[in-house]
Amino acid sequence: MRPYKVLLFIACVMAILGTIYLLFPEESDVPIAEAVVAQDTIAAADTLPEEKEKIVIPIVQVDSTTDSRYYLQAFYQSLAESGSRVVRVLHYGDSQIEEDRMTQQIREQLQERYGGSGVGLMPLAQTIPSLSVKQQLYLDGRFVSPSNSLKRYMVYGPPAMQRKDGLYGVMGQMAVMNDSLVKGSESVTTVCTPLIPSARYNRWKVFADSSVHYSFAGDTVFMEGKGNVYGLSQESTTGVIVDNIPMRGCLGLVFTKMSQAQLSVFYREQNVKLIIMQFGGNAIPSNKKPGTIAGIVKGLREQVQYIRACAPEASILFIGPSDMLTQEDGEWQTYPMVPYMDKLLQKMALEEGIAYFSLFQWMGGAGSMKRWQEVGLAGSDGVHFHRVGARKAGNAVVEWILSGTY
Repeated sequence: MRPYKVLLFIACVMAILGTIYLLFPEESDVPIAEAVVAQDTIAAADTLPEEKEKIVIPIVQVDSTTDSRYYLQAFYQSLAESGSRVVRVLHYGDSQIEEDRMTQQIREQLQERYGGSGVGLMPLAQTIPSLSVKQQLYLDGRFVSPSNSLKRYMVYGPPAMQRKDGLYGVMGQMAVMNDSLVKGSESVTTVCTPLIPSARYNRWKVFADSSVHYSFAGDTVFMEGKGNVYGLSQESTTGVIVDNIPMRGCLGLVFTKMSQAQLSVFYREQNVKLIIMQFGGNAIPSNKKPGTIAGIVKGLREQVQYIRACAPEASILFIGPSDMLTQEDGEWQTYPMVPYMDKLLQKMALEEGIAYFSLFQWMGGAGSMKRWQEVGLAGSDGVHFHRVGARKAGNAVVEWILSGTY
């Protein structure tokens, strides 16, 4: 083959190889793992962000035409007797009524109109301070703090503080003499000093086993012996007595654990004509499903039925939870289950024939707690009233009650 043909052939081959190189470049140096990550990143960028689970809240139909104060008639009728005997009101609730908050205003207005004095029931060892009474406790002459004194049992307390026999007394808590942190103590002295004028009284009552002996001197009660003490009461001989019974952290599902016989005797002998139950708020923060809230309301219905069986001649008033706030995406807003529970409780109350007062609706509904915070009526937790807010709420409840009298 001639030389120029050889050169032409080589040039053609090189041109073909150059074309192949341009069409098929050499393989990348990027490791396989990084290539996969890059591919996943691209795929993720093309995907919509995951949506939050949507909670469908059922619609609750309530007969809004019914004035539930109709179910307070037994209490209203009993007020005609207040000039000649005691008419007793028990206010059970969660931490919203601690310190005698709300109850104090209910008591003051009822006593102003129908007579009566004194703050009523208090535990022998009062661990939560009251705005109405200051308590000091002595064991064998030595001052002790209520929380580190007598052994106590509480139906709404931890398992170690609960009883199997249900004998907690009407307040759901009691103390045991001679079973205290001070071994062998058989002498207890308590000084209960009224802090406000309306807390004055003209008689003491002690609810205890017959083996406990007691005497009085002014604001002081002296007790000796061994046995259970279910409570003390500063009251008058006539008029309305309103007892504040707070149960911190309680859902209100505890009454069926209390002795029916013991409750029935107290309600009957002390002429209890109105029982207020204020619960529901403690269920809100930890329960986000409608079915769970409905189950709790079902349990509260059972408590109402139990109380009615123990006190068939008394009226029952249920006070629902206030507005409550939680943070969502950095914004404070009403817990979704608050209005749902409020409607369920109202429906339950009407079906059970008891009165219902909606704190949530009275405050102004969803978002109202934020407005209460802004004007100093509620705390930064978005749950509890300040004292001035509690006074406002207590006055609203009792004014609503009294506007139904005739």
